[in-house]
Amino acid sequence: MRSPSKIVKGRRTGRWSRVLVAAALTATVAACGGGSEEPSGTASSSAAPGAFPVTIEHKYGSTTVTKASSRVVTLGLSDQDTVLALGIKPVGAVDWFGERPFGNWAWTKDLWGTTPPEIVGERDDYNVEKIVALKPDLIIAQYSGMTQEQYTTLSKIAPVVAQAKQYDDYATPWDEMAKVIGRALGAEPKVDQLLAAIDKRLTEIRQQHPEFATQTAVVADPSEPGTYAAFAKGDPKAQLLGEMGYKLSDQVEQLAGKEIAAVVSSERLDLLDVDRLVLLTADPAVEPRVKADPVYAALKVAKEGRAVFVPYMEPPVGAALSFVTVLSVPYAIDQLLPMLVAPGR
Repeated sequence: MRSPSKIVKGRRTGRWSRVLVAAALTATVAACGGGSEEPSGTASSSAAPGAFPVTIEHKYGSTTVTKASSRVVTLGLSDQDTVLALGIKPVGAVDWFGERPFGNWAWTKDLWGTTPPEIVGERDDYNVEKIVALKPDLIIAQYSGMTQEQYTTLSKIAPVVAQAKQYDDYATPWDEMAKVIGRALGAEPKVDQLLAAIDKRLTEIRQQHPEFATQTAVVADPSEPGTYAAFAKGDPKAQLLGEMGYKLSDQVEQLAGKEIAAVVSSERLDLLDVDRLVLLTADPAVEPRVKADPVYAALKVAKEGRAVFVPYMEPPVGAALSFVTVLSVPYAIDQLLPMLVAPGR
């Protein structure tokens, strides 16, 4: 199993965003297929009549999509999930920290089948030559840190739907990214249906568990010994806990500032002493190490059994929380809810 990447303080954009995004999937993911056969795109059956042309505003201006796309390259770290949900297998995608995004995920493996995408880069480092060779008719980069220079270059290949301009990179709400992808593929009604089903499920959870509204929750990654990456409100994992009904920590938000997570050392571990602490673990050794820390053990949340250790893999609950897409959210909810209701189990 790969060792977790070191978490260091930085900006939401640039190295910090990459490090935190990489840390989100530090467990080793089995790469699927690969083969030399070039994957072929699949026309979407979800495109609505009259959906095109459509113009989408983004960080670098606007992009007009004139027709339904079948050869889509996704450059956002989780964009492929929504594209798959709409009936199209992306011909190209990027890796997460050297791992394959089309790996053996419980929520996507049946949709990929035996046709994995070509890997066209790692995170925001794109291989333009590979993208050109795939002959895409649309490039999507929502959950990404694409630069102006990259956008300009890629726009010469195909229409590019870059990340939202009103949010920091990697901080756009997951449902808003899904809606943009739906518009770009002419399938906004289908995305609305998928989101409505998730909203219904989240509403049911809030109604069934009104106690969540009185509890403050923090999601943190303790992979680096001696420090915890406590995710801010702009991070998708924290957002999902909020949508399930929990209050999110204002103290963590203040400490994070403009970062996507606050680095919490032993001296400030009181920030994690909340009503419900969700700790994402990259390997089995993390949980006993954390529990053996006397500072952690002294916290009320630890003594009262209100901390939940959630694996990234086996089962891939943390991976589903990190992706936070129309496909992974239902899986994450089903896996996580029993842990939150009975954390001491």
